[in-house]
Amino acid sequence: MALNLKARQLSWLDHVRLSNLVRAPRAGSTLPVHTAEMAEEVLDLAEAIDPRLVPPHVVTMCSRVALIADGKPMEVTLSYPRDANLEDGRISVFSPLGLSLLGAERGERIEWSGPDGDTHAAEVADIIYQPEAAGDFTT
Repeated sequence: MALNLKARQLSWLDHVRLSNLVRAPRAGSTLPVHTAEMAEEVLDLAEAIDPRLVPPHVVTMCSRVALIADGKPMEVTLSYPRDANLEDGRISVFSPLGLSLLGAERGERIEWSGPDGDTHAAEVADIIYQPEAAGDFTT
């Protein structure tokens, strides 16, 4: 899975919640080894900051994001695995696209490998909704 691995800012709430899912999965919800390793690498590189200090131009959990992929607009919501539903545009944070989006900034180009093995890219055109910017620290 190709990712732009760089240090990203995450709220410490997102960091703790995701770390718990990766490192202590609930029964029956274990991640594939490769996905867990990539998620751990993203989390290890992340700077965990106070949720109230997360800039509004950073993608966080439950953010609704406008992307431009291959010249086509698309909207996705970065979701926990239990809430993922492709028909509703809710992608799992542990999908290749989800891991690429986590902590990305508006205007950033992200890359990920699809199921076909091809590398895909998109620009984070806008963050339509970010829980922290809306004062929602419960999601």
